[in-house]
Amino acid sequence: MTARIIQKLRVVAVAESTPEVRVYTLEHPRKPLLPDWSAGAHVDLRLPDGRMRQYSLCGEPGPQPRWQIAVKRETVGRGGSAWVHDSLALGTEVQVSAPRNNFPLAAGAVRHVLVGGGIGVTPLLAMARSLAAQGADFTFHLCARSAALAPLLAELRAVCGERLATWFGDEGRRFDAALIGMPEAGVHLYACGPHRLIEAVRAAAAERGWAEAQQHYEVFQPTLDENFKPEPFELRIASTGEVLLVPAGRSALDVLRERGFALPSSCELGVCGSCVCGYRDGIVIHRDSVLPVSARQDRMTLCVSRARVSVTVEL
Repeated sequence: MTARIIQKLRVVAVAESTPEVRVYTLEHPRKPLLPDWSAGAHVDLRLPDGRMRQYSLCGEPGPQPRWQIAVKRETVGRGGSAWVHDSLALGTEVQVSAPRNNFPLAAGAVRHVLVGGGIGVTPLLAMARSLAAQGADFTFHLCARSAALAPLLAELRAVCGERLATWFGDEGRRFDAALIGMPEAGVHLYACGPHRLIEAVRAAAAERGWAEAQQHYEVFQPTLDENFKPEPFELRIASTGEVLLVPAGRSALDVLRERGFALPSSCELGVCGSCVCGYRDGIVIHRDSVLPVSARQDRMTLCVSRARVSVTVEL
């Protein structure tokens, strides 16, 4: 089963942020307020064919009358962004899930360093809105090929003011990941954007000794090893003791669904976290991009992760 759909929302505004990115404003046809949400959250949009696509909320966090998402049209992708650009017009209704947050602001942090590239700025804009409203200490590094191609630039400038540093390639200004600085108590780092940017930030953080708990990343594309050769493994159900075989060419999620387990999922690429499940008694091969190392001792992402020989899942 797919992520729970809570309501149909209506498109009440469409704005062009860049030639590739449109901002869609959604509201309920009758309810005055939409469900509460926190900075870093995303929602799932249900396409007509039943597929789900995730988009970060970039408006003002909290219980609001409207939600905003920014969608970049991808020329090479799975078709979700093209459908949004081609089909979501003023007055259109679309099914939207409840917000889910795998990328929250750290509670109790004394300073925040935000690094965003391309469409990856969307969850970070919501973070900046929340931090600015709190009067919190933060810096925002925005990376793009040019100002004209930087999504949500006007909004970021309005929210961040002097706390925004822009790095536009056509101006000869390229972001140096060393600018994240040295780790300090209470300082947290957040990065979202292209794989190359994320890896540069990770490398700089590792070199400077940032603790894992102080680093937070969100990716929109899977980073799976193309040379990985999956092997079959056994999946034991903790509640019943039943053992299922997961063939090399299928996922644990597929096999469990076929057996009648109604499990939630959305991206099925290991980037959204909706099918994460507890496990024990096994060595899991983690192939997702959503679980931090600290959570991998007892949780696995059923759509992409596998196991060596066997694993027991908490179902």
